[in-house]
Parts: sequence; structure tokens; C-alpha cells
Amino acid sequence: MSPKSEKTTVGVVAEEVLAYTAGRDAELDVALIDADCLGSAAHAWMLSRVPVRPPILSRDEAKTLIRELAKIPAEARAGTFRITLADQDVHLAVERRLTAALGDLGKRIHTARSRNDQVAVDLRLFVKRELQDVVREAAGAADAFRAFAFRHRALPMAGRTHLQPAMPSSVGLWASAWAEGLLDGMALAMTAYDLADRCPLGSAAAYGVPLPIDRQLTSDLLGFARPFDNVLHAAQTRGQLEAQVLFALGQIMLTLSRAAEDLILFAMPEFGYFRLPVEYTTGSSIMPQKRNPDVLELLRAKAAKVMALSSMTAEIMRAAPGGYNRDVQETKEPLLEGLAITRATLRILPGLLAGIAVDRDALRRGFSPGVFATDRALELVAEGVPFRDAYHEVKAHLEALESRSPEEAVAKKTHLGAPMGLDFTRLASRIREAADWAKGERAASDRAAKKLWALGR
Repeated sequence: MSPKSEKTTVGVVAEEVLAYTAGRDAELDVALIDADCLGSAAHAWMLSRVPVRPPILSRDEAKTLIRELAKIPAEARAGTFRITLADQDVHLAVERRLTAALGDLGKRIHTARSRNDQVAVDLRLFVKRELQDVVREAAGAADAFRAFAFRHRALPMAGRTHLQPAMPSSVGLWASAWAEGLLDGMALAMTAYDLADRCPLGSAAAYGVPLPIDRQLTSDLLGFARPFDNVLHAAQTRGQLEAQVLFALGQIMLTLSRAAEDLILFAMPEFGYFRLPVEYTTGSSIMPQKRNPDVLELLRAKAAKVMALSSMTAEIMRAAPGGYNRDVQETKEPLLEGLAITRATLRILPGLLAGIAVDRDALRRGFSPGVFATDRALELVAEGVPFRDAYHEVKAHLEALESRSPEEAVAKKTHLGAPMGLDFTRLASRIREAADWAKGERAASDRAAKKLWALGR
């Protein structure tokens, strides 16, 4: 008995094979509809400029296609445009929609391109917009840490190594460290953005086409920094781009996860340094007194998930040979999931941080005499005692440090980056620069899209 088959745009396929190879693309590609229509509009306009006779598309035909493409995102939001399993993906769904509306003109849109370069350009357009939002939202989270740090900039807090009390520090130092960590993560996200900001359109199946297409034009129309120089490399960056983006997201989540672990510990009754806002905790079904730090616990798990998605994506690509391979289809879902997790986490943090209450008395109780030991040893060094002799002298008489003041100890640390040497103005400026970068890139993307859609008028 022959297996049941389904007719698709690219041939008849056994139903089981179609379901297996299409995977979740019909569902996942909804996120790429806007990008696919934009890429198709740029491609159509470029085809109308190709110097061949007869023309592939006339100028009026290109305008007609662009006008029709402009309708599809709104139709998708209204639920009247859907990607079916028979379509397999957004690319063939859009082509089906154009052909139904425009007949043979719709069938000509795929000239000189492959679904390989279509999905590549879609993902890059999508990634650019998502990373603009990631950086903007990460800047918001960093600024929340900065604001918390500034409010408590001189409040003593025992610094810890190996989780043991170590040296005098401050809440300001602790909180602003996570802000600077997020800035590092944003730098990686911006680097991933730069890698994404290259146009693969026109690479087709990875080897170019025998037509004098203008890849620079499509790149410019879509607002990319430049096209790829090598069409094979353009195709081969599929999967690697996803891994690069996920790595940057993983580093952002890694910073947030470590901060979350500190908040969980320091909010325990045994520490009592912080009290989490009630609306960011959850209760127990059996224990009436419980307010659990579920948000922060889930953050730790979600950070592990994003970092695992990064490793998984790189591993999928590790053994793939050169050229296009269908393996890369399996890198789309982790990319979308990693972006969604990271953005949701970044959005929830500012409110949580703004609602944290600080217990000054509990923080003071964290200062055992040993916390002041290194400071005292360095005071002896300043009086001319060799450091190792000072070290042993202090170690032998820790009880002599019981009357030390945490406030006085923190006040003495004034060098750059120390508790009382923090440059909050510079930190705020760096965060603002990142937010401004995201705003500027979004404005540039919007201008390019608006200009491209205007070609259909």
C-alpha cells in the first residue's frame, strides 16, 4: 500500500515525510512573515532593474507585487493569512498567496533566489529587530541595578568569597557590578548584531545565479550594512548566526542568573539583607507563611536553558559539510526560544529590583571581626610592616577588630571602582549609550522598511 501523499508547491510528498521535514516551521515561521514580505519586496524591485530583455519584471509589475506583499502582514495579524503544512514554510505560503491574487506574476517572484537565501535574509532581518529590543531591555535592567546601587551606594555590606565573609564592601558595589556585567552582555549582543547585519539575498542555493542581479541594491533596500562578499559563505552562516546570537544571550542570562542566586541567598531569613517584593514571590498550597522566590529560581533554570540552546545549536552545525544542509532547520526553534526567554527575563527585572527592601541592621550583622582583617593588615603595611608579617599579626589577634565600624571601613575605599570610588555618572552614560544605539538602529530599520514599501505606490 502506497503512503498517502500531499501536493505541495515543490512537488508531491508523502504525508509522513512532509510532516517530518516541515517540522514546526508552519508554526514558527509566523514570526518571520513581516521579514519575508519585506525581503520579497526588495527582491521584486531588484528583479525589475536586472538588465535583460525581455525584463524579468517591469517596474509596474514590481510595484504591483510590493503592494500585494504589503497586505500580507496585516492579513496575518487578522488571521486571514495562514501558513499550512502543505506550504511547508512562510516562503511558499507567501508565494501561494501572491499567485492566488496575481496569477503568473506571483509565480515569477522566486526568480533568482532559493528558499535558502530567503530564510537567511528573513532570520537576519528578524534577528536585527530582536537584538535591538534585547539591548534596549538589557539597558533597562542594567539601569535598574544602577539605580538600586546608587540608592544604597554607601550602605556597608560584607563582601564574600567562597560565600564566606571576606572584606568590607557595599550594596552599591554589589548591585552596580551586575549592571556592568549586563553592559558586557550588551556588547556581545551588539557584536552578534554586526554579524547579522549582512545581506545574503541573491546567494540563492549558495552558488549565485547566471543573471546580472544587483545584490548591493537588495542589501541597501533592506537596510543592511552590506551584502556578503561570498555567496557560499552567505549560505554557510545559517546555524552559525543562530549560535552566535544565542551565545550572546546566554552571557546576558548568565549574569542575571548569578545575580538571582545572590538575591535568593540574601533574602533568606538567615541573611535577611533584602526583602523581595511580595508581588514577585509566590505562596505555597500547604504552608500559609511561605513567600517563595519562584521568579528568581525560574530565572536560574531559564538561564541554563538559553546556554544549553546555544551549545545545542553549535553542536547541530559542528559536523555539517559545506553548502546548504537541512540540519540548519533545527536551529530556528532554539533561536526563537532563546530570544523569547531572554527578553521576558529582562522585562521582569526592573520591577523586581525597584521593589526590594534593604535591612541595614541585617547587613551590619554580616560584619564579623574577620571581615576587617585584610584592611587592618594593609594599614600596618602603610606603617612600614612587611605584608606577610602584617598578615600573621592580624591573623593572631582577630579579636582586636571587634570594634571596627563598617561605615568607616567602606568610606576609606575611594579608588576607582572601589565602594566609594564608583563612577555612577559614567555607568549611567554607558547604559544610555547602549539604549541610544538600540533606538538609533530601530529608527534606521523602520526608515528602510518605510522607504521600501513606498516603492509600491
